[in-house]
Amino acid sequence: MTDLLDVNVWLALTDARHVHHSAALHYWENEAPELVVFCRVTMLGFLRLITLTRMANPPLTAERAWEVYRTYLEATGVGFLQEPVGLEEKLAAFSTQSTFRHRLWTDAYLAALAIASGCRLVSFDSDFQTFDGLKFLHLAPS
Repeated sequence: MTDLLDVNVWLALTDARHVHHSAALHYWENEAPELVVFCRVTMLGFLRLITLTRMANPPLTAERAWEVYRTYLEATGVGFLQEPVGLEEKLAAFSTQSTFRHRLWTDAYLAALAIASGCRLVSFDSDFQTFDGLKFLHLAPS
């Protein structure tokens, strides 16, 4: 099994002062499968938020953020997920449902990517429970 981690999990893992750090660390040490992955959206979100004053205390410089990201990628069991065939069709199906809320575009993308790639999505965000067919691990806030 492969887990696609949401940005909020990467942030909580990285910042020991993050409100969900202990829950993210517990997942990392006890529940993570052999492979956990970034995708382009989670990579960009991580780099953006870890350098933002209100999200990181203290925020990292862009250079340091890249170092942290690359350190994760160099770790055993961490990878980068490319977009598979079938992703766009699944994203279109999610986003054209009558119940779709416009604030869920990125969540719909991550859910579609996880499904099309055969991954489980891991997040602190309960909104992912609304996507049919998604293997989802909702981490309990600590």
